[in-house]
Amino acid sequence: MMLSDFPLFPEAASSVAKYVDGLYLALILLTGTVSLLIWAAIFYLAIKYRRRPDNELAQEQEPPAALEMTWIVVPTIIFLAIFVAGAWVYFRIQRVPTNALEVYATGRQWMWKFQHTTGQREINTLHVPVNRPVKITMASEDVIHSLWFPAFRVKNDVLPNRYRTLWFQATKTGRFHIFCAEYCGTLHSGMIGWVEVMEPTEYQKWLAGGSEGSLATQGEQLFQKLACATCHTNDATGRGPVLAGIVGKQVPLADGHSVIADDNYLRESILNPTAKVAAGFQPIMPAFQGQVSEEDLIRLIAFVKTMQPATNVAPPQQPRNP
Repeated sequence: MMLSDFPLFPEAASSVAKYVDGLYLALILLTGTVSLLIWAAIFYLAIKYRRRPDNELAQEQEPPAALEMTWIVVPTIIFLAIFVAGAWVYFRIQRVPTNALEVYATGRQWMWKFQHTTGQREINTLHVPVNRPVKITMASEDVIHSLWFPAFRVKNDVLPNRYRTLWFQATKTGRFHIFCAEYCGTLHSGMIGWVEVMEPTEYQKWLAGGSEGSLATQGEQLFQKLACATCHTNDATGRGPVLAGIVGKQVPLADGHSVIADDNYLRESILNPTAKVAAGFQPIMPAFQGQVSEEDLIRLIAFVKTMQPATNVAPPQQPRNP
């Protein structure tokens, strides 16, 4: 946009950057104009109504009704317009496209760790394709961080003990900054990284190299290693609920409430399983707090998302009488 050549502003390189910049410039123009008008009014009125011998005594005057209505109606219209424009940009940024590429991010003092669903892992560098929406699911291993992509005009706080998301769609290839926008300790200023935006063919070549298996595959191995399969069977005979097909569904709880089985519910159920016990089951699952890392949690959740319910096998047909 018009800010690209101005050194105070980073390059605009995402599908929402022009809307954020447009709203920002409109607010700067509005507030600047109002400030100039106020300064001019103060200067003019200070001269016109300065103290003089002929106006030593104050005279009461009833302000015109039209002036009072103007001061009420005009600011109201301006504030409503600001609210509508800001809400429109906000919802555009918050609504994640359904076809977004999924990436997981973990913040810790003082680095960013990224994991792709295909298994690639990166530290302080993120490779993404151009013109493809990218959804980042984030969590922190220690304190509050904030993942900020200045060129994409998006950021969100990264919190311990829960997942948050943001998305962007890069519109230019190249190398762009990553910053932590929340003071997180003595080396906060060094918690930086780079986004490498690539052409789709180049991105596919990058994905093809050095993979350790998809996140779901790694999660399945961890699922077996932690002996989760002994209780969470696929035929409803185990001591724990069936996990296949649970993601996105309503889960009835033992206390009579229900909860959506999203990433945060699965994460909490692994680390603190007695917090929300599924109806019909006993709180016998051991807590894995301190035993699995954030990366392991991401792998386990990725595997649970791929679990499919067992298909019903039709009973054998009885032979017909001749």
